Amino acid sequence: MDLRLLGYVIAIADEGSISGAARRLHVTQPTVSRQLRELERRLGTDLFTRAGRGLIPTAAGQALLRRAVKVLAEAEAAVDEVRLAAQGKTGCLTIGFAGSGINGALGEALGRLRVQLPDVDLRLVELFDDAEMSAGVLDGRLDVAGQRLPVRDSRLATRVWTREPLTLFLPTAHPLAMTREAVPVSVLGDIPLVLWPRESAPHSHDEIIAMCHRAGIVPRVDAQGRSVQTILALVAAGFGAAVMADSYRVLHREGVTPRRITGTVTTLHLVWRADDISPLLAHFLTSLDGHKPLGRG
Repeated sequence: MDLRLLGYVIAIADEGSISGAARRLHVTQPTVSRQLRELERRLGTDLFTRAGRGLIPTAAGQALLRRAVKVLAEAEAAVDEVRLAAQGKTGCLTIGFAGSGINGALGEALGRLRVQLPDVDLRLVELFDDAEMSAGVLDGRLDVAGQRLPVRDSRLATRVWTREPLTLFLPTAHPLAMTREAVPVSVLGDIPLVLWPRESAPHSHDEIIAMCHRAGIVPRVDAQGRSVQTILALVAAGFGAAVMADSYRVLHREGVTPRRITGTVTTLHLVWRADDISPLLAHFLTSLDGHKPLGRG
């Protein structure tokens, strides 16, 4: 059934006359009369009866009206939903993240986007391994990831979103924690490290080891932890110091003091499939660009 005809029926019932419906719909009175007669012929029953100078729905007309209101409302909702989807303002987006991202710029941006895109279902997946995050994007488990060291793969599109220094998280009683000054990379040769196990976070592990080697330092790893909270607990217990992204300082772990490492930087990339043409993904990336944070020195 033509949805336009349902609109005619609703207009006639609301206005109580053919002429009133015609004015409301901006069509001629003969057009409304002809369409009503054709609809009644197809249904095999009268939809309206005359009462004084007006028209009122018959029992069949009332039944049709109840359905017509629902059908037109659903149709309008469908059009709105399609329009929002085309504009990237509705749907589901699965985002992979690591702790350093969610505790820093990415977490701040996601909080804003939940308000800006209320009809979007933002699903967050925490992962600790950069390789696993890139793999999740490639196999479709993730639509986009905020990660430090994406895998090099021509099927992945990457964009630098923000940069921040690396920071040395020290036991509060350590002499280096007594000053507010940033520390040079060279101090990593004088203090044992608490590090990610390479098998659980190979890229992050290798980034720290490579930084030491570039400075001519052979690092001494005295303890390992598979989560940020475990690493910070080991630091607080005096097992050594940890090198992590500066954004982790927001955790304010008791017994741990952060000091930035001079001349270092770590980068947060946005990573997605190069062939993904989703309007929602495009809108998400554009929204993040609108609030792109400055690099932190």
